[in-house]
Amino acid sequence: MLSDSDIMGMIGSGEIVLQGFKPENLTPNGYDLTIGEILIPSLGKKVGGGEIEIPPMTWFLVGTEEVVELRKGITGQLWIRTSWARKGVIGSFGKIDAGFRGNLTLSALNASAAPLRMATGDRFAQIVFVRMLSPSEKGYEERSGNYQDQRGITLEAKKLI
Repeated sequence: MLSDSDIMGMIGSGEIVLQGFKPENLTPNGYDLTIGEILIPSLGKKVGGGEIEIPPMTWFLVGTEEVVELRKGITGQLWIRTSWARKGVIGSFGKIDAGFRGNLTLSALNASAAPLRMATGDRFAQIVFVRMLSPSEKGYEERSGNYQDQRGITLEAKKLI
């Protein structure tokens, strides 16, 4: 797992690229990703600026403001910020593959009995970077690449020929 100084060093060397990087989002062992847009599919509501209310027991998606790019020797793990978990948000997050490039789409549920106010610009999830023991032979784009270069909230993988 990389420390804050490791992360800054790898940003400086280009091994990690965070377009839209905000120094205040750097944590001792990761980086807090910012909400760029929010989609509530069941209501057909999407915001790319401002606030939205998530009803109780409602699934929603968050698209990150930041564009993340990882080289073949770095991977990322995603964790919901505890401030959201304490409000009843449950997130289904995963790993970011070595070689990935694009915005991230994060799936979550307001599992509380109360409506939840969210705003673009809020910090939502933390990415923790991990250096692999050796670089992957093939990066994300070469293995599947279904979401490579995605921008905004992406519900379906692009079809590869």
